[in-house]
Amino acid sequence: MNISVVGAGYVGLSLATLLSVKHKVTIYEIDIEKVSKINKRISPIEDPEIEDFFRNKELSLKATTNKEEAYKNSELIIVATPTNYDELTNYFDTSSVEEVVDDITRFADEKIIVIKSTIPVGFTKELSSKYPKTQIIFSPEFLREGKALHDNLYPSRIIVGSSSNEAKNFARILADSSKVDDVEILFTNSTEAEAIKLFSNTYLAMRISYFNELDTYAESHNLNSMEIIRGVGLDPRIGSHYNNPSFG
Repeated sequence: MNISVVGAGYVGLSLATLLSVKHKVTIYEIDIEKVSKINKRISPIEDPEIEDFFRNKELSLKATTNKEEAYKNSELIIVATPTNYDELTNYFDTSSVEEVVDDITRFADEKIIVIKSTIPVGFTKELSSKYPKTQIIFSPEFLREGKALHDNLYPSRIIVGSSSNEAKNFARILADSSKVDDVEILFTNSTEAEAIKLFSNTYLAMRISYFNELDTYAESHNLNSMEIIRGVGLDPRIGSHYNNPSFG
């Protein structure tokens, strides 16, 4: 397929690198320095797997600052631009995603757009009503900074907020590009997919906070934090994963 990826951050660049092994991928990025580095096969972000792919894999990958070049002939466009939630104003800034979708529809209405950016619950449904001729699909990402390509190669699950044929094809593309033979794929409505991303993030934040509190308690009472965590984690309902306290 001809695939375009908008945004060369951790999400966008890791997806573009992953898919360019088997597909023709164009990255649209406004940062000229990033575009130059990608075209020279120099990773603009720190990620060992991306750096390895750039050095050792034959990738059908190019980057551009030209919107028309990126959008016009693409069969699938993945949006991975940054969004931000402001706690002070209680406002989720999705303007970058909205601007990209608006730009894409100027070149052609009937495009397949997959949003990978973090967005609020209900956003995809609202955006789809604004562009009825464009199929807009939300597919949450579950990636770590510095391990983004690794997490795409070995996904814990693939979730797509649509059950259309195009959504199933996108899930198949991701699965075929991964190294996991039996990765779990879940098709939901767009709003449920957005909620999965929200509650996955909040659960992990809660878990980190919990073990930070445990560590603080242990330190203040002169106890061995690691022994306590190890004992707590032996309960199979809790497990030993994602239990490390941090400066966070």
